[in-house]
Amino acid sequence: MKFFVDTAEVSEIRALAEAGLVDGVTTNPSLIAKSGRKMAEVIAEICAITPGPVSAEVTATDFETMLVEGRYLRGIAANVAVKVPLTEAGLRTCRALANEGTPVNVTLCFSAAQALLAAKAGAAFISPFVGRLDDISTDGMGLIADIVQIYRNYPHLKTEVLVASVRHPMHLVQAAKMGAHVATLPPAVIRQLLKHPLTDSGLSAFLADWKKTGQSIL
Repeated sequence: MKFFVDTAEVSEIRALAEAGLVDGVTTNPSLIAKSGRKMAEVIAEICAITPGPVSAEVTATDFETMLVEGRYLRGIAANVAVKVPLTEAGLRTCRALANEGTPVNVTLCFSAAQALLAAKAGAAFISPFVGRLDDISTDGMGLIADIVQIYRNYPHLKTEVLVASVRHPMHLVQAAKMGAHVATLPPAVIRQLLKHPLTDSGLSAFLADWKKTGQSIL
């Protein structure tokens, strides 16, 4: 499974990339706004850190402007994946950009039917939002299972399932067991994956025993 980090904070991306924990990055207008910087500058800097796909999202809602914005974002760097919403205009934009060779991430997916439409439009990635479904007492992970099954039934569909709105480590583990291709995680959730009390207690015991020897490796 590929790990994307869901942030526009360059320092976080760089630190995780140096640890080998980043295969790509997803951003959105809200994350860019939090950075307080210009979108093009942020995307260019992120693209220089990781060779993997970096999702940059359009902000228009009509097809014509979406297409112009998408082409502009794609021109920032070779590894930009243009992100569009799962609307009729978004899917038209997806088809047009995909025909030009641009990878497209179709976002704000909340049903298996939507995911099937995105795949037919040529999306490189579909982003189902599991956490937001959980928030309204709907089974977010059930949606991932449905999309993975549908895509497997039709091998000619090449769209990758990119699990988004991940709130905790178990979302990731469940998605990996189902066979989802990618998960995009906030930096805090990636770091939560490291944590286990037995790891901490085991390390403390090793260090305590080593200290008793009075030795130093160097």
